[in-house]
Amino acid sequence: MIVGIHKMEKFFREAASLNVDKNDLKRLSDLIGRKLNDLLVVGVRNAGYNGRDIVMEPDLPLTKGFMESLRQFRALETELELKPILEHLATYPPLDLDLSADVEGMLPDLVGALMLIIARTMKTIDPTVVNPDTEMWERVEQILNYTL
Repeated sequence: MIVGIHKMEKFFREAASLNVDKNDLKRLSDLIGRKLNDLLVVGVRNAGYNGRDIVMEPDLPLTKGFMESLRQFRALETELELKPILEHLATYPPLDLDLSADVEGMLPDLVGALMLIIARTMKTIDPTVVNPDTEMWERVEQILNYTL
C-alpha cells in the first residue's frame, strides 16, 4: 500500500465525507501509484529537454489546479511516509533519471494531492456519494487519465 489503510480511510472521511473499504483502498493505492509514476515519467522527459541529468521540481508536469491541490493538502498538515511510496514506485520499471532530493522529498505531498484530487473529483461527479462504487472509481480513473 502506498499509504496506510487507516490513514487513507481517515483522510477520505475528513477531506470529502467518503467511506472507503479495503477493496477501494487497494484500487486507490494502485491508481495513485500509476498517476504518480506518470508524473515522474513525464518529469524525466522534461528534465532531458531541459538538459538535466536529474528530475527537478520544474520538470514535473504540475498544472495550476494540481499545485492548488498540493497547497491545500499541505494546509491539512497530514503526514505521509516516504518509505512506502518509494517501495510502491520500485514496482514500476526504473526511471531513466534519478529524482533530485527535493523531488523525492515532495513525493508524500504529491501522493496527498492526488488523494485530494480523487476525493474531490468523486464529490464533483456526485455530491451525494458516500460509498463510491465501481462505476465511480472507473469514472475518476478515466478523468485522471485524461488530465494527468
